[in-house]
Amino acid sequence: MPLPGPATKARACTTRVGETVLVTTVRSALVALLAFALVLLGGASLAQAGSAEVERAQKRLNVLGCAAGPADGVLGERTRAALVRFQAANRLAQSGRLTSTTRTRLTGDRARRCDVRRMPANSGQGRRIVLSQRQNYVWLVRKGGSVLAQGPMIDNPSYLGTGSYHTGPQCGRAGRIPRNSDYGSSLWLYKFVRFANCGVGFHRVPVYKSTGAQIHGDHLLGTNYRESHGCIRLSQRLSERVWTFTAARTKVVVVHG
Repeated sequence: MPLPGPATKARACTTRVGETVLVTTVRSALVALLAFALVLLGGASLAQAGSAEVERAQKRLNVLGCAAGPADGVLGERTRAALVRFQAANRLAQSGRLTSTTRTRLTGDRARRCDVRRMPANSGQGRRIVLSQRQNYVWLVRKGGSVLAQGPMIDNPSYLGTGSYHTGPQCGRAGRIPRNSDYGSSLWLYKFVRFANCGVGFHRVPVYKSTGAQIHGDHLLGTNYRESHGCIRLSQRLSERVWTFTAARTKVVVVHG
């Protein structure tokens, strides 16, 4: 589209000299076309450079157990989620963007893995499950303090405060339900283990009863891109570990850090 200035001038010429209109219009079109071509070329160069950088980041994230998916140079949802997990594990702002700070940590020697993390210092003693709301992460801890299993989660801090809880029946409801149903009766909550506030528990990412598909992929675990209705969503594998670990009454410690 011609700029307002030249377009107005061209319209003013139409009442006097037709040739002037044609020359002015053609000249404006050529200038606009050239500018557009330069923008396209410049944009392509920037996109290529950006894709190469993203591809390198994806490869590094995968090496660090952050599950970025295929190294295709596309900064999509899976890669952004992997960046959030990396930022959480390395105590960086969880933006999901490849910031200069994130890039420096990612390529440096001090980069921490996403899938093997140290427990928060204020997480108690003895056999327990530890939840970090800041990291969106869970640890299953043996009596002696060693970690049996760990992995990312999705929660909703507005439903669950920090503190200590225990698995088991709550408000007259069963503590363990192999296949629980949501309130709307459209989802299955497999391996449901109750531990707080009557209805809060661990379970696998909900599955549609109609299709058997999860409501979202495991790649979103460990991020705030989704939010539960209060419960702790886990991968199928980790939910099974929690189910086995909590066969007896188990302490659950929820911390912020």
